[in-house]
Amino acid sequence: MNFHGSNVVVTGGANGIGLAICRNMVAAGGRVWIFDVESENPAEVAERIGAQACIADVTDRSSLERAFAQVPAPDVVVVNAGTGGLASVDETTPERWNRTLAVNLTGAFQTLQIAGQRMKSALKGSIVLMASTNSFDGEPDLVAYNASKAGLLGILHTAANEWGPHGIRVNAVCPGLIRTRLTASSFSNPEILSEYFRHIPLGRGGEPEEVAKAVMFLASDLASYITGTTLVVDGGQMASKFGTWGKQGDRFDGQRWIRKS
Repeated sequence: MNFHGSNVVVTGGANGIGLAICRNMVAAGGRVWIFDVESENPAEVAERIGAQACIADVTDRSSLERAFAQVPAPDVVVVNAGTGGLASVDETTPERWNRTLAVNLTGAFQTLQIAGQRMKSALKGSIVLMASTNSFDGEPDLVAYNASKAGLLGILHTAANEWGPHGIRVNAVCPGLIRTRLTASSFSNPEILSEYFRHIPLGRGGEPEEVAKAVMFLASDLASYITGTTLVVDGGQMASKFGTWGKQGDRFDGQRWIRKS
């Protein structure tokens, strides 16, 4: 996948999946700008990987507009910034609800809208939204997160429909459980992983690099006739209704399920 000469913006690009996307885009020849909040030290991260950085808070329209004004017209924008936290429906406070939707949904919309307006004049561009397998299901204790990620699919379909005539493609990646800072506590608990991964045909969680490659495919010319769609990166989890693992001879090694041949 070749991004030589392409201007690439990645929100939330200073850590986790966003950072993996930035690294891979730089390696593929892209001119990459990390948009992230000051506390994530985006300039320091960018210098380390050969990218550039802008301070940007996706919940603040003015902040986003200032950041986009500092970069050339983008060819690729990855709408990746996100947040989450565990709370049941009963225990989800208005503050948690509002914060989650402000980052994951309103922030994503604002990023996409500003990017699309700049891409229209060039009659080309690719936008990739970071949705989730939670866009489709109702995993407990994540009502605000689930609602925000489900809402992204509404944005996805509408923007792809409206902007196709302008040469702008809009797609989404839907990761399952990926090893990041936000999921570190789960990945360090074999008891949680054993049960969770039992329902994943590949028997393990994902790595940020694996999501980054899916994003790059959708952003690249290899996907030139793909828009308005979702690419699920979940090891087959959404295809497994009753669980794949746990049969006689299966064993869990602390990080993944293994089946004897």
